[in-house]
Amino acid sequence: ILALCLLTLLVAPIGLHFAQTRHNVLSFDVEAEFPTDRQLVGGEVFASALAAVVEQELEGVSGWRPNDFIAWSPKLWADNNANRQLGIIQAARESARVFRDHLTKVSATEYDANLVDADTKLRNDEFKFWFPSAESRFRDSVKSLRAYVAGLEAVPPTSKPLNRRNVELIRLLQTWTDMLGDAHSNLLRDDASFFATDDHFYHAQGVTHVMYHLMHALRREYAASLAGRETVQSMMDHVIASL
Repeated sequence: ILALCLLTLLVAPIGLHFAQTRHNVLSFDVEAEFPTDRQLVGGEVFASALAAVVEQELEGVSGWRPNDFIAWSPKLWADNNANRQLGIIQAARESARVFRDHLTKVSATEYDANLVDADTKLRNDEFKFWFPSAESRFRDSVKSLRAYVAGLEAVPPTSKPLNRRNVELIRLLQTWTDMLGDAHSNLLRDDASFFATDDHFYHAQGVTHVMYHLMHALRREYAASLAGRETVQSMMDHVIASL
């Protein structure tokens, strides 16, 4: 029994490491899903990428971890993925909010109903186990994002397209800058205990994971506006590589 316990303590972390490494690679590829010769309405790339990021965390082998039983919670044992997912949901929520409020809306125009629903469902308590569970609400959010994309493809369109106004895009980048600043500050905290240091690291990794894939989406969404602006394209590439 003792030998079996020691073997488990040795093998389990190795198994978790390789499983997590594999899970961290999102199969969604912007360039493959939306090649340059495909005509865009505007908004479908961003919404599809956001849906894919959230869905990956729900449908993976271990699923949504922050609301699981205590051994898998953000405070004990195999907590790295749980803290990473907390960073992912934070960045997904804020990105969905700006997408709804600014990237698809101008001044006195109405909100897109599917984006309102997606944003609302993403804000369900991430620690809630049931009535309703975090997973069920987040899955509903993914469905609303996909319904938004379907509305863009309808004839006539029933969803509000991306407005592609630079001033609205700046709002998203400012929001991301605030989140990155918070993550950076937490990584440098002097009062963080030895056991909390990795929590901050994996939370920051989750935040940047979302931004990385959504930056790919923005580069595709704004490709026409960026044509011929090599300096801006180079800056976006540098941001993507850094994330």
